[in-house]
Amino acid sequence: MKQSPTKSNGSPTLFTIQTPLNHEIIVRRSKFIAFLHPATSKEETLSILQKIKRDHWSAVHHCYAYRLGVKGLEYRMSDDGEPSGTAGKPILFAIQKSELTNVILIVVRYFGGVKLGIGPLSRAYLDTSLQVINAAVRVPMVQMASLDVHCTYDDVSRVIGVFEEAGAKYDVMYADAVTFAVVVEASKVALLTTQIIERTNSRAGYSNVTLED
Repeated sequence: MKQSPTKSNGSPTLFTIQTPLNHEIIVRRSKFIAFLHPATSKEETLSILQKIKRDHWSAVHHCYAYRLGVKGLEYRMSDDGEPSGTAGKPILFAIQKSELTNVILIVVRYFGGVKLGIGPLSRAYLDTSLQVINAAVRVPMVQMASLDVHCTYDDVSRVIGVFEEAGAKYDVMYADAVTFAVVVEASKVALLTTQIIERTNSRAGYSNVTLED
């Protein structure tokens, strides 16, 4: 069996996607359309869900599951009126089985007039979910870290140069000194902080280093 790559701490690497996609199947005249989207927060998943509901307002069910975080610890599922456990649970299972996180998967059902029964209904939601996931290009999750960097006005250009070399994102706040709210790959924090101190002759510093969950 092919094994997933692992992080340096021994835990398995999870994956996400970068491009939304959808997939449709027909089961006994009922149409199931799966929508797989990247998302990084609960608020973003709800926004995507509401858009799908608006676009498919005439569908009888809008079932979904999402999983968030670099370790995939935040998740939720909904049967949206289907029999308990027949929709949200298979959708979430497909996400977890595929080692995905930072995604929401919504399966819209247009009822075709034939009741499927508990088993076939669950399989329809699972099959639709797995098929859209199998069509996706997965990318490894990269753990990010946030930190605050403080410097004088004279050192701003030097500090920004370090950020750019590390591929870091930042917001800046100007007061008596300059403070940057920085987000960077966790593996680059040590080099980034070392370079900031060295290039400013220790005039700049940092604080509040936090790894994302």
